Amino acid sequence: MKIPNISKEDVLNAFQYRHACKEFDTSKKVSEEDINFILKTGNLSPSSFGFEPWHFVVVQDEELRELLKPVAWGAPLKLDTASHFVLGLSMKAPMTKWDSDYIMHMMEDVKQFPKDVIEMYSKFYREFQERDFDLDTEKKLFDWASKQTYIALANMMTSAALVGIDSCPIEGFHQVKTEAVLQEKFGIDTTKYGLSYMVAFGYRKAEPPHAKSRRDFSEIITWK
Repeated sequence: MKIPNISKEDVLNAFQYRHACKEFDTSKKVSEEDINFILKTGNLSPSSFGFEPWHFVVVQDEELRELLKPVAWGAPLKLDTASHFVLGLSMKAPMTKWDSDYIMHMMEDVKQFPKDVIEMYSKFYREFQERDFDLDTEKKLFDWASKQTYIALANMMTSAALVGIDSCPIEGFHQVKTEAVLQEKFGIDTTKYGLSYMVAFGYRKAEPPHAKSRRDFSEIITWK
């Protein structure tokens, strides 16, 4: 594994370049290599306990994109113009609770922990959910999983910007109605997965209408 050698200037330039692109150039498509690179950075993103409580659905079918428009008020122009349109799903309680089959699969098959480590990890994870974070309802567990899924979103948008690809994160949708469409038309088991966000990728049709504005650095940092 090589030590990264990306200049700080290039990284900051990517952050300056990135903006919430409202309309994409339909004549330009993100290559298969590039979209897989972006998705791979989502795959490599960190998550609490390393349990990866996410799934990403890449919606390229035009008819399925049309079905999302009535329930996603913030997405129609992006659905029409984006090269790639991704749904960020987060796992619900049946997948993320400390004693679920999925968590055991992660420990046994993915991480390949020995039995004694599984016992220790399971105890620690249970105490984290029941004592430290008080994750005692399905809503709390889903919101906690969504926090992890947003880490992957940020990394995918940053990696896209680093290679000159635009993106737009989208929360402009009716969650219950959208999940009903995902259950009925996309074949997604919404007892196990909920929709946290949508994100579009492509190439900007025009430059942003104004420069990026942020609060002064001194307002957001406190040193002790």
